[in-house]
Amino acid sequence: MQSHDLVEVCRHALGGSGCLARAVPGFQLRIQQLQMAQAVAEALTDSATVVIEAGTGIGKTFAYLVPALCSGRKVVLSTGTKTLQDQLFYRDLPLVAKALERPLHAALLKGRANYLCRYRLAAAAEEGRFDNAKQAAAFGELYDWSRITSSGDLTEAPLALNDPGLLGRATATADNCLGQQCPAYATCFLMEARRRAQEADVVVVNHHLLMADWAVRRGGFGEVLPAADAYVLDEAHQLAETAARFFGRSVSSRQLKDLARDTRLQQLREAPDSPALTGAAEDLQQAMRVLRLALGQGARRGAWAEVSSRPGVLQALQIQLAALQSLHTVLGPLVQRGKGLESCWRRAAEIAGTLQRFLAPEEEAGYVPWWETGAASFTLHLTPLDITATFHDRMAEHPAAWIFTSATLAVGGRFDHYVAQLGLGQPRTLQVESPFDYARNALLYVPTGLPLPNAHDYQARYLETVLQVLRASGGRAFLLFTSHQALDNAVRFLAERLPYPLLVQGQLSQNQLLQRFRDLGDAVLLGAQSFWEGVDVRGDALSCVMIDRLPFAAPSEPVQQARVDALRRRNANPFVDLQLPQAVIALRQGVGRLIRDSLDRGVLVIGDNRLVSRSYGRVFLRSLPPIPLTRRIGDVQAFFGEYSSVTVKEPS
Repeated sequence: MQSHDLVEVCRHALGGSGCLARAVPGFQLRIQQLQMAQAVAEALTDSATVVIEAGTGIGKTFAYLVPALCSGRKVVLSTGTKTLQDQLFYRDLPLVAKALERPLHAALLKGRANYLCRYRLAAAAEEGRFDNAKQAAAFGELYDWSRITSSGDLTEAPLALNDPGLLGRATATADNCLGQQCPAYATCFLMEARRRAQEADVVVVNHHLLMADWAVRRGGFGEVLPAADAYVLDEAHQLAETAARFFGRSVSSRQLKDLARDTRLQQLREAPDSPALTGAAEDLQQAMRVLRLALGQGARRGAWAEVSSRPGVLQALQIQLAALQSLHTVLGPLVQRGKGLESCWRRAAEIAGTLQRFLAPEEEAGYVPWWETGAASFTLHLTPLDITATFHDRMAEHPAAWIFTSATLAVGGRFDHYVAQLGLGQPRTLQVESPFDYARNALLYVPTGLPLPNAHDYQARYLETVLQVLRASGGRAFLLFTSHQALDNAVRFLAERLPYPLLVQGQLSQNQLLQRFRDLGDAVLLGAQSFWEGVDVRGDALSCVMIDRLPFAAPSEPVQQARVDALRRRNANPFVDLQLPQAVIALRQGVGRLIRDSLDRGVLVIGDNRLVSRSYGRVFLRSLPPIPLTRRIGDVQAFFGEYSSVTVKEPS
């Protein structure tokens, strides 16, 4: 189909009397949606790259689905999260295909960790060793389900797989998958999902799977995604960070624990006359515990240089490396016994090779070495400073149309930062404004009198302002914080004073919290990073979004600091080229939670006076929707129409 023909098809389908208007209740003609659909249609027919910022409310999903389904091309749709992936596959795609009266041959493809591995499940059952009775009982339930499932998709399992030990026994990773050499390959659930994807016209994935697949393709083994004529990347603002994560290298305590367990398991299956393997596996796990202790207590993260100078850490790292090398040596003569032992031998060498790089991190030019710990876990990371060349090369390996879209890609109306961080060259670009009437339906309140966020009394005074606003709004608010510490402090402060239901990130799952928030109608929800984006609450239940400070990345973050230092070495301006654009896009995501529908009304509160007192504040303001700005609490009270009849409690 020629470009102008596909554009005409889209205009007809998305028009005021088109098939979408007839099929979808409440559907309205939106010029912005037509503009985006035209840009997507032209990119599809020209096999071009286009970057599209689609403001909230234009209906960007329909704007790319209609041309994608009408183009007759094989399309991979990638979203930011598995939740959005499911929404696209189970709701939006069938709806649009039905309206267009087109047959839909689509497939949903997830990462390996979402599919049961028959081989590993059988091996774990044969071994019969579990961490505790609860895990053993859950494994039995999972094993029974494995006999009746046709998909192997663990989201359909009769129990929640929130135990990493259980998940490791039931699923494969790119490290331990045996591929075509697996005895269960013919009935592999992942390979069956991949076969369906190969045959489908539309394949729905998520960015984690896409980037993991690209990273695996470096070694030419284990890739799961089919080739396509077009790639549509929704929530594309997340791509750079996701790519950096997968284009790097890491060693985790879970990898080491899995390797030790798999070695013991394969020794039972393939080399029962080689007890030395069990001893080597136990030494590996003991070395892992020593390294975890050397890294210190609690959940922390930091640059590798912060801990590598400690003699205890380097000694523990060398012990861990020696245990890996010893295991590799013991496995060497046994690799001919079976593919499981061969896989363990290969993994021991690969992990040892990565670990070796932390003994001489100064030789790893272009990579940032850093570490993080959980309560009983650790991960050592090598993250690339710059992903542009790798990302560009991966795109070049897939000649196709590329559509990057999100509600937040531009900074001050320009796409320079986004295009540069992915190495997209000179793509077509389009910025489509939201159709919502922000001037009438929203108000931006930046309180006067608050100190700068680094002042010792800032949070206490900000929270007093929060109480004032909540009295006016009658609750019905999101409080978004840039750190978990600030969130925790706010919980303690508000719990004694707030007459409205208080919901806090972590109390329940995100979906459960949001449902409670909607049902209560006057609740106040406190959230950190995961609530800044991808959260959709329409109607009066959410009438106020409050953000404590401008979301500049913490300077202590090791990768961020390394990027800042690299820019300085090039005589660039890290603030202008990196920190400010990142913060603008993050703020726009948080602001986007407020108005989700044409009938929504609400107040946006930003407690950071730098928005109006610093020259760079204008960049933030130019990047936000056209919301009227006030510095007076009286305007907030007038916006909500009346003072709340509920009295805010004083602490006892």
